[in-house]
Amino acid sequence: MASIKDVAAEAGVSVATVSRVLNDHPSVSAEARTRVMAAVQNLGYRPNAVARSLRTDQTRTLGLVISDVLNPYFTELARSVEEEARALGYSVIIGNADERPDLQDHHVRTLLDRRIDGLLVSPTDGGSPGMLDAARTGTPMVFVDRWIAGVEVPVVRSDGRSAVRDLVAHLHALGHRRLAIIAGPAATTTGSERVHAFREALAEHGLPLPDAYIGQGDFQAESGRRVTEGFLDLPEPPEVVFAADNLMALGALDAVRARGMRVPEDIALAAFDDIPWFVHTDPPITAIAQPTGDLGRAAVRALVDRIEGRPPQSVTLPARLVVRRSCGESPATNRSES
Repeated sequence: MASIKDVAAEAGVSVATVSRVLNDHPSVSAEARTRVMAAVQNLGYRPNAVARSLRTDQTRTLGLVISDVLNPYFTELARSVEEEARALGYSVIIGNADERPDLQDHHVRTLLDRRIDGLLVSPTDGGSPGMLDAARTGTPMVFVDRWIAGVEVPVVRSDGRSAVRDLVAHLHALGHRRLAIIAGPAATTTGSERVHAFREALAEHGLPLPDAYIGQGDFQAESGRRVTEGFLDLPEPPEVVFAADNLMALGALDAVRARGMRVPEDIALAAFDDIPWFVHTDPPITAIAQPTGDLGRAAVRALVDRIEGRPPQSVTLPARLVVRRSCGESPATNRSES
């Protein structure tokens, strides 16, 4: 493997000149810069990123801690983060918290030990100790999708309240009156916000939300299955189950089918967080879609602004209702409402 000394010898310049070229120092002549870059290309030289980080106090690396890598929403989010970071000259190291605060703290500590320049986090709860310490000690950080109230960190997220209102209005127009929700963890902002938005939307149509129609899930498929089984055992089961994320919706679908029941003939199903699979289920699932790719890209830009000394901005983007056929819509239905 070629060294910086080999590059200097090939280009006929000093090691210091090679270093200045690689660090884009303005004092190097155009002719010397051309020779150095040609030598780098010819020798296949790769700068030592660790050594460079010790000189510049930057690694050009971002950390991303996501809540659940198996959730297609977070998989898409991670992809958009990596693509935008690469376009801006940064690499990304990803940690999967698996909805566990202790694992989230493990990844935060590990990433900080690796001298990342900044951190993107989708918090698993109201604030694990390690993550809160990182935020309060000045680590460049941006919350994405979820956030923690009272922590002064820029937030990039979607606002699903309008889309939930559209969903409830849609269900009401279809004649549904008994609507239940599989909620996410109350300790997460998305978990509590979606229940609140659902309750408000029901109230606009004069519909109650009985305690029996609120099932506590954890954004995992098994909880969606368990909660739905409980709904189906009620003396008066709901007409619609609204799952507050896609994995819980798939669990709910499993529970309905295990009873030999059909969607939407026996019970309707809707979900928050649209995923590509939903168009392939039978029937295709009506869902609320977040602008996942835009969220990931905006989060990276906000974090890079913070790292590079520009004022970062919080960003809120709207979610939208995607109407399909899991709630009793006509067979030809498949549209998006914004």
